[in-house]
Amino acid sequence: MPARRELDAKTLRVLPWLVAVGLFMEHLDISILNTAVPVIAEDLGTSALSLKAVLTSYTLALAIFIPVSGWVADRYGTRRVFRMAVALFTIGSLLCGLSTNLPMLIASRFLQGVGGSMMVPVGRIALIRAYPRSQMLAMMNYVVIPALVAPLVGPFIGGALVHLFPWRSIFLVNIPIGIAGSWMIRRYMPDFRDTDTTPLDTLGMLLFGTGIALLSYVLEVFGEHSWPLKEIVLMFAASIVLLIGYQLHARHTAHPLLYMRLFAVRTFRIPVVGGFITRLGVGGMPFLLPLLYQIGLGYSPLEAGLLTTPLAAAAIGMKIMSRRLLERFGHRQVLLWNTWLLGANIMCYTFVDMSTPVVFIVLLSLAQGLFSSLQFTCMNSLTYADVDDDRASEASSIASTAQQLALSFGVASASLVAALFLSDIAQTDHVAYINGLHHTFLVLGAFTIISSLIFRGLRKDDGSTVSHYMLRKEAVE
Repeated sequence: MPARRELDAKTLRVLPWLVAVGLFMEHLDISILNTAVPVIAEDLGTSALSLKAVLTSYTLALAIFIPVSGWVADRYGTRRVFRMAVALFTIGSLLCGLSTNLPMLIASRFLQGVGGSMMVPVGRIALIRAYPRSQMLAMMNYVVIPALVAPLVGPFIGGALVHLFPWRSIFLVNIPIGIAGSWMIRRYMPDFRDTDTTPLDTLGMLLFGTGIALLSYVLEVFGEHSWPLKEIVLMFAASIVLLIGYQLHARHTAHPLLYMRLFAVRTFRIPVVGGFITRLGVGGMPFLLPLLYQIGLGYSPLEAGLLTTPLAAAAIGMKIMSRRLLERFGHRQVLLWNTWLLGANIMCYTFVDMSTPVVFIVLLSLAQGLFSSLQFTCMNSLTYADVDDDRASEASSIASTAQQLALSFGVASASLVAALFLSDIAQTDHVAYINGLHHTFLVLGAFTIISSLIFRGLRKDDGSTVSHYMLRKEAVE
């Protein structure tokens, strides 16, 4: 791979913006779609909870194909793969806009996910190889802040588009961004590659991908109650067998799809496992809040989108403050306290009903943006603190796969929990519908708080290579 000194100053300046383009497209698409879910469900003649397949099909594609993103980037080069990923995402967006029914929309979203599975991990690999560890936290924040503009403007754009135009127009926003991004990638993306690429673990990809896909489908149909329990149990058992089969296979192959030995590194294992559990609780919130605002409280899509805007604004502000917090307190203390605050914030949505002042909802949204942004920054930066450069691809693949699996399962789990409390409740019964969502928020909040137990395994100086906590501590002493 090229050494860092071989990259000219202009490439180093532009590279974070290139990665931000991929994040921007992905976050914009998700935030716009979340706002439009009730409108799309009504137009397609289905319930809003049933539309979760449109969201989970995307994250499922991410989970299946992210594990090979590192291998593909090493084999064919970051420039070519990143450009191809942006092109696939753009084509998928166009097909989503042309969809005439739910199956076509789900398939198009899956194609988007295939592109997205390469965009973020490959961009992250380029950053890890282009910058020293001491600059990683600053670079991640630099990349994420422009990308956070997407959820800031996305709900407003989505609400305005579905209010003024057919809902299919929401997917066309990414097309000009993808075209411009492809041009920038060709000119400025460094072409990191590994000439000693190992053979692709085809059997491992088949076992892992099939097992994850089947497990995700089980969560999907179980929430719909459309399959007999016996068949669901059999599918669930088959998915577990496939995943166990992959684990056994990975132990006895020289070059597994996911390099599980990285879990021996404490600062990698704890944020990945703890982050997975945290995202199971948090991941369903973008799906549930539009249901609360539009179906429960009766707000328009535009008004509902505006209510989620403070969350993104607060997230941007926290990205600026997060480094100082980590320098002052360290990763362990921040994760222990912030996980509790994040879970409590989710539970506080149980106080939102038809008599709640808008100011209270805005404050809740601001708090959620602050806590969630700090949580993800802390976990993501800690993940790569002690990973060697030659394992950057494997670490990125595992971490990104775990994140997307958690988000996919988070939406499916949130929908399943909500379905338990909303069974036999008509969407026109606003009071009962809101009460059902209140119970769902309590469950998700409690699940988020449980993940704090994982972070207790961290040591006081873990993450000091990216937060400079120990340097600051020594200076004080």
